[in-house]
Amino acid sequence: MLCTRCRTRTAVTDDGLCALCSGTRPLLPGRPVVPVTGPGGWGVGTWPRSPVGLSRAVIALLGTVIATDLAALASGLHLRGLWTGYADDGDPAVLGSRGQGAEVLYVVVGGAQLAAFLATAVVFVLWFHRTRRNAEVFDLSAHTMGPGWAVGGWFVPVANFWFPYRVAAGSWRASSPVDPEGARLPVSRAPLNLWWAAWAVSLILDRVAARMWDRAEEPGEIVDSLALVMAADALDIVAAVLAVLFVRALTRMQVARAGLHAQRPAAV
Repeated sequence: MLCTRCRTRTAVTDDGLCALCSGTRPLLPGRPVVPVTGPGGWGVGTWPRSPVGLSRAVIALLGTVIATDLAALASGLHLRGLWTGYADDGDPAVLGSRGQGAEVLYVVVGGAQLAAFLATAVVFVLWFHRTRRNAEVFDLSAHTMGPGWAVGGWFVPVANFWFPYRVAAGSWRASSPVDPEGARLPVSRAPLNLWWAAWAVSLILDRVAARMWDRAEEPGEIVDSLALVMAADALDIVAAVLAVLFVRALTRMQVARAGLHAQRPAAV
């Protein structure tokens, strides 16, 4: 149940107040405060802050990722066809100018893929951190990991397959809609779970495919490694589409919760 005064934190007293509003616990340094709301319910100079602009940038960049992946699939299919002809029928086209041109194109597209991924990753992490900080204002009790893990969790080896998901799960839970009484309403985690599963599998497959491609020497090995790289690109497209759905869903929920802030008196 949400605090009957601020409508953002969990009630802990018999009269329905949270620890801060009841005066039983001072606000910890560095914790987001309940803001004086501006237009749309977003904080003025404090938290929560609108994630809408960042979400739009993330979605646009994910579109770029999808476009470069599609280009990689097309160029990879062409290059694989040339190597297949050489492996199966001895067609020397891949050894000539056609093959060299196809390999140069494949490398250039790969560079574009990397640039799109890095740009998207930076903006996505900014959006991810903002939604996590917002979620802490909406419901402090919903989280098992601090907001710093919204950034740092991506850089911990092995744990980066799990920590960001835990952060996202807390943000999803805290941002879920509430009824007029302040009780959290059930909402499916399908956008979150499907995106994370596709992302994790695509990341593993991409690493395996990259190693296989680097070690390939014989024509048959090159053909097989190209097939695996293309499969990783296809799965990356699926993960990017699911990421768009996740970003839109979480942003939409936070917009709704910010609107609730605007309708309720804030604690100061």
